[in-house]
Amino acid sequence: MQTFLFILIIVAAIGALVSVVRGVIIFMRKQHDDVHGTGAIENGLAQNRMMWRRVQFQAIAIVAIVLFLLVARGHAS
Repeated sequence: MQTFLFILIIVAAIGALVSVVRGVIIFMRKQHDDVHGTGAIENGLAQNRMMWRRVQFQAIAIVAIVLFLLVARGHAS
C-alpha cells in the first residue's frame, strides 16, 4: 500500500508540474497574441483548464500524502 501511495504521489506531482508548465506556455502565447492583436478567447480557456488541472493534481497528491502518513503511522505502532 505504501508503494502504491508513493507512486501516486510522484505521478500527481509530475502531473501538477506538467500542468503548470503547459499553463505558463499558453499564458505566454496569449500575451504574445494580445500584443500583436490576434488574441483568441480559446487561449484563456485553455489556460484556465490547465490551472484547474494543476489544482486537481495537487489535491490528489495531498490526499495521497495524508493516506501515506496514516499508513506509515499504523505500521510504526
